Amino acid sequence: MSSISPVAPVPAPSSIRPVSYAVSDAENLRDGAAPGAEGDGTSPQQVRIELRASGEDRSYPIFIGSGLLSWSASFAGLPKASQALIVSNTTVAPLYAETLKQALQAHHAQVTVLALPDGEQHKDWSTLNLIFDALLSQGADRKTVLYALGGGVVGDMTGFAAASYMRGVPFVQVPTTLLAQVDSSVGGKTAINHPQGKNMIGAFYQPKRVVCDLDVLKSLPARELSAGLAEVIKYGPIFDMDLLDWLEQHMDALRALDTAALAHAVRRSCEIKAEVVGQDERESGLRAILNFGHTFGHAIEAGLGYGAWLHGEAVGCGMVLAATLSQRLGLVDEAFVARLKRLIERAGLPVVAPVLDPNDNAGRYLDLMRLDKKAEAGEIKFVLIERPGQACVRGAPDALVREVIDACAAA
Repeated sequence: MSSISPVAPVPAPSSIRPVSYAVSDAENLRDGAAPGAEGDGTSPQQVRIELRASGEDRSYPIFIGSGLLSWSASFAGLPKASQALIVSNTTVAPLYAETLKQALQAHHAQVTVLALPDGEQHKDWSTLNLIFDALLSQGADRKTVLYALGGGVVGDMTGFAAASYMRGVPFVQVPTTLLAQVDSSVGGKTAINHPQGKNMIGAFYQPKRVVCDLDVLKSLPARELSAGLAEVIKYGPIFDMDLLDWLEQHMDALRALDTAALAHAVRRSCEIKAEVVGQDERESGLRAILNFGHTFGHAIEAGLGYGAWLHGEAVGCGMVLAATLSQRLGLVDEAFVARLKRLIERAGLPVVAPVLDPNDNAGRYLDLMRLDKKAEAGEIKFVLIERPGQACVRGAPDALVREVIDACAAA
């Protein structure tokens, strides 16, 4: 253990001070009959994320329920603006853009839709510029509201555009994938990719609201659903082992798109993220634990080429690598690693790491991970499991990391 290079300790979940997040009926949604049925877990609920640093209140609600996309009251009380731009992609826009447009027409005189090319490989400057082109061509002003209708790529790019256009305009997250609903739409991280690293160019910029309609998840391909489950699973080992127990009991229901199971998974994930982000908005300490599996995962994405594996697939496999590294460092036992690996596999995710370079596979992983945002002076920082339900951020010897990669990679 003496060869490990620790960083400043991350507070254990047990020591986290309570924050003022709440799960309740979505009071903002009480104009008219609420969608969803009482008692089935799908009537509108709210998780509130509290951000009041420097005397500025940037808090906002996350609405969770069925039928919210078509319900005009889901979008009541947002900043008033005559213009709105729905940013989506060529896959999602034909399914849901018109529904959202109809719901927004009660709040904005002019609502237009922009459909970006679909896929992680398009999360770049040229695609981002399409959003600016649309805003400028319609004479959008500083009050124009952007609505991100899609998965993590759309949400990240729309948020980055909102942070940049006229130095900041309001935006709303309307996530249509499980991954976006439980992770990327919450917390204000916005970015585009660079060929040398994922999400390397961006800004922290909070939405005004997140609207998670559970019904849209029923149109997800099985592969996309599994990718989202990776981001749900990660909350267990780092924060809440009761959630991990629950996921083991309900994984089949989640993959079968059971609405009540999805409602619980989304709500609990948002609760945890709201609690963590409320204490560390800009990832100076505690928030880094949310990157469990991501250091290895981002290397997989960059090494294979963006889009070859979905983000959640790379994170799922990355969690196996990170848990194995935790075990090799003596932090958790083999039984814990095997348990987590079984759950990730049951979610339909890969558990064997791909070969990025047949000549020096581990070396390629290490080179890519040194470009990770958490690296410091070339030293890679990993989110590891200190003990089940609690994470830490620390370095590890290259030789040991090589052993883990070789042990977990495909022959």
